[in-house]
Amino acid sequence: MKVVHTVKELREALAVEKSLGKKVGFVPTMGALHKGHASLVKRSAEENDVTVASVFVNPTQFNDAKDLEKYPRTLEADCELLQTYGATLVFAPSVDEVYPEPDTRQFSYAPIDTVMEGKFRPGHFNGVCQVVSKLFDMVQPDAAYFGEKDFQQLAVIRAMVADKKYGIDIVGCPIVREDDGLAMSSRNMRLSAEDRKNALNISRTLFKSSTFAADHSVRETLEWVEKAITASPGLELEYFEIVDGDTLQPVEDWGESPYIVGCITVFCGDVRLIDNIVYKEL
Repeated sequence: MKVVHTVKELREALAVEKSLGKKVGFVPTMGALHKGHASLVKRSAEENDVTVASVFVNPTQFNDAKDLEKYPRTLEADCELLQTYGATLVFAPSVDEVYPEPDTRQFSYAPIDTVMEGKFRPGHFNGVCQVVSKLFDMVQPDAAYFGEKDFQQLAVIRAMVADKKYGIDIVGCPIVREDDGLAMSSRNMRLSAEDRKNALNISRTLFKSSTFAADHSVRETLEWVEKAITASPGLELEYFEIVDGDTLQPVEDWGESPYIVGCITVFCGDVRLIDNIVYKEL
């Protein structure tokens, strides 16, 4: 596995592989990698000849400077994990390498990017689209892999790929959870022992709500989840929405869509955690 830090090095390394007709898979990450990321890399390695993983903490998608500052950076450990799970090339650029000048481009995919995370984190998805589009242009992969834990992000990226006519297959990969059910996240390493214990009530509540939803309305399920999280020690609910899995617009009845997902964001201490659960799919 090779580690490069500049676009020039990246393109030179990939030019050789592409000249041989090799298929390139891409896994963009912000580092602090865990088994969720590993599952993306493993799948890419299984489905492509070459797997590129980027490790870059993108400043333009943070609307909170303190959150950016606290985001863990563990490049050495990240590279060990990436090599173990089959990455061929790691691209770990500096901020100046990705943004030699300010990126003033504006991306808008309303209403997909204006609800939930778009509402509570203004500018977040514009930053995501800025960096992902730049990385796509740099790597020019055949396929790119994203985790379904970031459910709304995946929908926004698919919208951007369609809009910009990138010839890239966007592959969504299932949420990877700890043995006790907590969705894996780089932010989990910031949880204290007490917060880590409290955070379990997020996934537990979602799992129980799936059973509850079987004989209750959308409104009743929403209220049940909100009440359960609010009553859980150490947790502060930011939002819980039950939405159409394609449009991300709220549904009022289970019969409205064949694909319905519950998306949640909760503060556990000062750590913001997201998760989701599929209530209905084809």
